[in-house]
Amino acid sequence: MKIKEANAGALTNFEVLGFLRTRGASKDPTRVIVPIAPSEFKVYDYLVESAACNQTKEHVKEFLERCKSYKLAKAEVLNIINLRPSALVEIDPIIEESEKRFGEQLEELVNLVVEVLPEPPTQKLPEPESNEVKEDTMDGKNMDEDKMETVTVEQIDKDQIEPNEDGEQIVVS
Repeated sequence: MKIKEANAGALTNFEVLGFLRTRGASKDPTRVIVPIAPSEFKVYDYLVESAACNQTKEHVKEFLERCKSYKLAKAEVLNIINLRPSALVEIDPIIEESEKRFGEQLEELVNLVVEVLPEPPTQKLPEPESNEVKEDTMDGKNMDEDKMETVTVEQIDKDQIEPNEDGEQIVVS
């Protein structure tokens, strides 16, 4: 790799992600084969969950061309590319004095961001916890479902709950 210009400026998250991929970063669970520091893997893990993982050079170039008319500072453009704000409340902290400088054009800028820059990957929502109380065997594994009766928390009377020899609360029928 030949350095064209040292310290030429700040990099977008997309460029950092590309750099880490060229060094061998991936979702490899062992992470012992490639010469990447643990801190770089943490950066990689963050970036693959951000908007940067779906961006391409074409997306970034198109956004840079189309946002020139807004006369944004370099840092503002960089932050917009990195964060991909999709609402007025998300872009307001990125742009200094946004209302004074842009007024109604601010909504057009948000629409431009949504149109040109791809969405971040959808995040999986954690599954809601069940209110069911399950009986456990002595080794801590659940009993067969055929033999187990499931009771919801709302169905349990306080008189039915007693501590076992370990001090844990159990339901007594």
